[in-house]
Amino acid sequence: MEKFRPVLDFMLNHKNVLGYGAVSLLTAGSERIFSVVVFKCPCNSWNMFYGGVFLLMPALILFLLGLLLSVRSWRVLTGCCAKGRPCRCPRGNRLQRHFEVMGFVILSAAVAPLTWISVALLGGSFYECTATGSPIFQKYVCKGKEEKCIENLVKVPCLSPSSDQEILATLRAQSQVFGWVLIASIFTVALLASCIARCRSPVSILQLAFWKVYLQKEQQLFETMAKEHASKLAERNLKSFFDSTELQPFQTPSAKAWDNISSLFAFNPKDNYYSMIHKYVSQKSANGSIKSADGDIYPACLQFVDSANV
Repeated sequence: MEKFRPVLDFMLNHKNVLGYGAVSLLTAGSERIFSVVVFKCPCNSWNMFYGGVFLLMPALILFLLGLLLSVRSWRVLTGCCAKGRPCRCPRGNRLQRHFEVMGFVILSAAVAPLTWISVALLGGSFYECTATGSPIFQKYVCKGKEEKCIENLVKVPCLSPSSDQEILATLRAQSQVFGWVLIASIFTVALLASCIARCRSPVSILQLAFWKVYLQKEQQLFETMAKEHASKLAERNLKSFFDSTELQPFQTPSAKAWDNISSLFAFNPKDNYYSMIHKYVSQKSANGSIKSADGDIYPACLQFVDSANV
């Protein structure tokens, strides 16, 4: 087991990068399967709609799935406007913070759909079908030609490469160029965003590494203790039910305490807390709330703090 320890440590320290890589690989593989096995261009007036659906609709589904599976999106939305209790939707600076978090959620959810579109463009099949059905492309190619040009153009994706090599080669080249431009743009934006976030980091790289280790351990212990606490509570309730005895006192966190540790994390250089639980147990007032503090900031490099599993 010790031989695999460096590999395990690397995976734990780079789980976000590996996660995005795994999502990208699975998306690319799925696109190839769809392109080869499922996709069949109709080669008629449906070309543009059919090709566009295969190019964009899976990307939309992947984007919505990314939002659905995002922990941070539910941390923002859960209980925001619950029935029977005051609306807890944020206002002012907190509202701005929530918009920032949702922005990061959207960017994270966009990894899979952009991968789909990029790989699809590199393959060229979807673009060829869509372009030959596009009125703009048809008008450009068939300008000054016979009336049957458009009718023949929509059939190009179904012909063998030797039948109309020039048009197919042009469409494939355009698709691949768009694909590489999109991929280069994605990596450029990602690099710039990462550089800016790291340059504005209020803590050093080693403290960030320690921070991630702390959150991992806190989450593991939280799950273990939550199971133990829930088991004891369930055992007490069932024992009282079956034995018809009075309930014994049992201390559980209040709703206010749960609200406090479920809120978005704010970093304060004066306090240097590593999670909302850390902040709550260190700063809670007599009424069970976190004390307000000036100087809270929301660095982009600390977005991982709100990504703990829930």
